[in-house]
Amino acid sequence: MKGFSKIYIVIAFLTCNLHYAQQSAEQEVLSLDSGSIESQFEYLYTKSGNYNAEGKRYEVVRIINLDKLKKNVLDSLNALNKKEIELKNTISNHEATISSLNSKLIETTDNLSTVTNEKDSMSLLGAQVSKGTYNVILWTVIIGLLMLFFLFVYKFRRSNILTQVAKANLSELETEYEDHRRRALEREQRISRQLQDEINKYKKSK
Repeated sequence: MKGFSKIYIVIAFLTCNLHYAQQSAEQEVLSLDSGSIESQFEYLYTKSGNYNAEGKRYEVVRIINLDKLKKNVLDSLNALNKKEIELKNTISNHEATISSLNSKLIETTDNLSTVTNEKDSMSLLGAQVSKGTYNVILWTVIIGLLMLFFLFVYKFRRSNILTQVAKANLSELETEYEDHRRRALEREQRISRQLQDEINKYKKSK
C-alpha cells in the first residue's frame, strides 16, 4: 500500500510542474538527473514494469526512482517559493527607494520655492551664482531625480507583475495539487476496500 501511495503523491507533484515544462519536451533526454519534471515522469514510465491481475493493469516502479522523482519535485517547489520570496524582497527594496526619492523630491521642491523668493545673487557651495544659473542647476537635479523616480516606478511595477504571475502560478499549482491529492486518496481508499474484500473472500473460502 505504501508503494501505491507514493505513486499517487508523485503523480500529484508532477501535475503541479506541467506549466514549467519546456515546449521541446519531446526532444529531452529521459533521465531523473536532468530535464523537466514531465520528462522525468516519462522516464519513470519507461523504466517501470507492469502486470495484469483480474483484468486490471498495474505498474511496478522501483522505490529508488520514486524517491528521486519526489526529491526533484520538492526541489522545484522550493525553488518556486524561493523565487517568490526574492521578488517580494525586491519589491520592498524598490518601495523603500521610491519613498526615499519622494522625500528628496519634496525637499528639493521646497528648497526651490525658498530660493526663488530670494535675491538674484546667492551662494551655492560657497560660490556666488546668479539666480538663473542656480535655477538651472536645481532643475537639473530635480529632473535627474524625477528620471530616477520614474525608473524605479517602472522597475517596481515590473517586479509587481512578476510577483502576481508567480502567485497566480503558485495558486494554480496548489489547486491542482489538492485536486490530484484528493483523487489519489479516493483511489487509495477504493483499492483498500477492494483489498479488504479480497481478504474477506479468502477468509470465507477457508
